[in-house]
Amino acid sequence: MGGGSGLLRLLLLLGAAGSAAPWDLRALRCSFSAACECDFRPDVRGLECDLALNLVGQHLVRQLVVKGVREFLQNHDPVKPLVMSFHGWTGTGKTYVSSMLVRYLFQDGVRSPYVHQFSPIVHFPHAEQIEQYKENLKSWIQGNLTNCGRSVFLFDEMDKMHPGLIDVIIPFLGPSWVVYGTNYRKAIFIFISNGGGEQINRMVLDLWYARKDREEISLQDLESAVSEAVFENPNNGFWKSGIIEEHLIDLLVPFLPLKQHHVKQCVVNELTQQGLTVQQDIIQAVADSIPYFPEEERVFSSTGCKTVASRVTFFS
Repeated sequence: MGGGSGLLRLLLLLGAAGSAAPWDLRALRCSFSAACECDFRPDVRGLECDLALNLVGQHLVRQLVVKGVREFLQNHDPVKPLVMSFHGWTGTGKTYVSSMLVRYLFQDGVRSPYVHQFSPIVHFPHAEQIEQYKENLKSWIQGNLTNCGRSVFLFDEMDKMHPGLIDVIIPFLGPSWVVYGTNYRKAIFIFISNGGGEQINRMVLDLWYARKDREEISLQDLESAVSEAVFENPNNGFWKSGIIEEHLIDLLVPFLPLKQHHVKQCVVNELTQQGLTVQQDIIQAVADSIPYFPEEERVFSSTGCKTVASRVTFFS
């Protein structure tokens, strides 16, 4: 056995002898082994089932996320982390899907110490401190990957991230064996953004005008327009980003705008979750209270299903 195993045995003996040293033996095992799974308990079948039952109006999301995660987990020696970028209008399910995903990856779900969430408003609020944020972010990711290679990093509201900040993590996203002495190839990075949402909405609306079935929309129909929109927007965290230039995103996942019948499905799900009786008058009242666009045709919900929970409470 190697020196790492010997050190672990020594620390175990010290712990058994009543040492007061605050050793986290699980973290130490992870730091010595690229094979460490920490509390990683993936259930892709469960994820697939939950998405099918509870995610409304997003056939592309179900296909892309399940396929991407399954293929990544089946590869026991990936050459790079899995990098996904979720794009779409507010209320279409981006945060919902990311939370569901980690729930089916880790035993403790979003409470797992190996799931890390970043918000530009909370963690990087001041533009004048961007250089310090870069150092902090790099150190934070490096340290947590040293603790456990099976980590998930969620970057929320990328459209509000300071341009240039996110590029500091580029070395962790590409194909390499070791970065800064850290094995990182089994990690998952998820970027969540409203960026590109307008382009997605416009293209889906054009297809609706052309009387094309929503299910006919493919990733190829949307991918280039979304990538260009976020890359060329100086107010977006991906502006001129090497992450896009170097094609480090494995899956760009577009979330489509939701129609009224999708909103009604969300109302039914919310009523069921709250243990309330599913009543058609409540479903219709909630659906009617939500703004839709375009103003005349009222085809798509302006807020997706984001306000459904509060409206169900109001109308119940």
